[in-house]
Amino acid sequence: MRNHLRELRAQRRWSQADLAERVGVSRQAVNALETDKHDPSLGLAYRIAAAFELPVEAVFENPHAAAGEQRQVGGE
Repeated sequence: MRNHLRELRAQRRWSQADLAERVGVSRQAVNALETDKHDPSLGLAYRIAAAFELPVEAVFENPHAAAGEQRQVGGE
């Protein structure tokens, strides 16, 4: 599942460790998500979205959505 974690973290100047601490996982888990080696559980996806104060769809792309329905980083 494609995501915008790296871009969102950079906008806030958060390290992987900063995000990990905010959502209750290890820095290695954040790295695995960013490099598409692991997909988050639903609960983790919601915690991450809440940390960024964004809807889940703004952080994670739905691989099943129609081409024109994808939301951009920051909800644009």
